[in-house]
Amino acid sequence: MNRLHRILRRLAVRLYARRVEGRLDTDGGPKHIGVILDGNRRWAKAAGSTTREGHEAGAAKIRELLGWCAETDVEVVTLWLLSTDNLNREPKELEVLLGIVEGAVRDLAEDGRWRVHHVGAVEALPERTRKVLREAEELAGQRDGILVNVAVGYGGRQEITDAVRSLLDKRAAEGQTLAEVAEALTVEDISEHLYTRGQPDPDLVIRTSGEQRLSGFMLWQSAHSEYYFCEVYWPAFRKVDFLRALRDYAARHRRYGV
Repeated sequence: MNRLHRILRRLAVRLYARRVEGRLDTDGGPKHIGVILDGNRRWAKAAGSTTREGHEAGAAKIRELLGWCAETDVEVVTLWLLSTDNLNREPKELEVLLGIVEGAVRDLAEDGRWRVHHVGAVEALPERTRKVLREAEELAGQRDGILVNVAVGYGGRQEITDAVRSLLDKRAAEGQTLAEVAEALTVEDISEHLYTRGQPDPDLVIRTSGEQRLSGFMLWQSAHSEYYFCEVYWPAFRKVDFLRALRDYAARHRRYGV
């Protein structure tokens, strides 16, 4: 009976997903989606699995998400895979986590459907991870298809700090004084030195696991983003959950801070 119940439940979810998808207007949908992939460890604990298995299940979910995005005309996806705070985890857990992140990035680059771009403080990462990120960008940086920003060693405050430092270095090399830079500084000047320079800001930010906070994710770029907080843990995220996020986005009237 339990097996029959699970089959019927899965069938009902699929039918519901098709119904939601059929009513979506993809022309007015988000073009850039940021995703905070949260809940791997809690999913593993609830499932009686190891932390490693939770992270592996989370990595495996990424291809599914990108497939759904491709079906709904999304052009840019930013995936927060590893934060600067994560780099302070216990060395043994961090080594495992970095290995899984590296494998996920390689898979994206070798898939053939996506472009890959690293966003994050590369100098804070081990050389092995840097090498994987460089090779992924070289292999998959100029393709057609969705642009996938892999946020590894990423923190929003660090990004803004790095942007300001880069801007000041550039202006100093041009011979400008600090007073001259301050006098002429604009919002666009900062934007041009972010990790995502040249890209559109995210229209929609999704966070899984039920947490309702940004935790420093794309602090500058998400000033006018819509947010969707989903209760399910990332490894359990389904297409129906993704479609609900798009439906919720479509029902909102974006006022861009007004």
